Amino acid sequence: MKHITPLDELSVLEIQGLAEEKRRALGFVGSPIAANILAVLEKLNITLLQLPVEPGGESPAFSGALLYSKVDGEDLAFVGVNTADYFDKQIFAIAHELYHVFTKTGSHLSRVDEDRTLAEALANRFAAEFLLPETELRKTIINEFKTPSLRSIPHKNLLRFIARLQCIWWLPYRAIVKRFEEIDAIRDGQVQELYRVDERDPLGEYARMGMAIDDVTFTMLNKITRTTGTSQSSIELIIRNYEDNLIDEDKFADILGLFGKSPGDFGYDFGVDREDIEELSALFSGEAGNEDQPDCE
Repeated sequence: MKHITPLDELSVLEIQGLAEEKRRALGFVGSPIAANILAVLEKLNITLLQLPVEPGGESPAFSGALLYSKVDGEDLAFVGVNTADYFDKQIFAIAHELYHVFTKTGSHLSRVDEDRTLAEALANRFAAEFLLPETELRKTIINEFKTPSLRSIPHKNLLRFIARLQCIWWLPYRAIVKRFEEIDAIRDGQVQELYRVDERDPLGEYARMGMAIDDVTFTMLNKITRTTGTSQSSIELIIRNYEDNLIDEDKFADILGLFGKSPGDFGYDFGVDREDIEELSALFSGEAGNEDQPDCE
């Protein structure tokens, strides 16, 4: 990761406590959240927005976003995720945004590959602890190698171990390496060697190991999905708003179009101005890459 902002011991302990509290409240004591991350959003009444936004120029696109809206006096939370990124990084971005939800840090965009501010460094550490708690990682290391340290473990053994962790806990490869750093389980030389691995190379050593361990999960996690959509409950809300005359036909079509759907998909066959939909989508994409957005990772 770039622009690392170091965390002091007290901050780490507070983050670990918050992650443990939220995992326990959500029913994930000692077990992976993994595919249940979307169910977590549903349980917390947070709407997921999925849009593929490619990088503009040399500036990286956002990883995740947190947006708030007020309807009839009620605060609504939306977590946006950039699906022009690998699926495992989308999972990490959602967990990152949950930190901002839990700590009420407000709307923003983030890039989880960087820790440019203290708030973003805390959010990244929360995501790591939320998805793979330190206690579970240490327990897994001891069970696997009969020692709490990985300093004498050969490189190939470490790669296989990381691949297994990735398929079980759904963290990105580099986030797992960073977890090893955070608990001081590996040497600096091992850190550098692991970071030199091109984990996305489908013909590389790491990918071959991952495919041999769990080809379905490994392929899914290392795929750029470019999904456009939102939760079904949110789609239903959009439809009901139209049926209750809270939005007109054009707005109904525009909003559905953002998520790759049309009124006809739900039995409403009226003319749709595709130019309006494309304009709205372009506006969203342009705002996501705007340099004037709040500071983010």
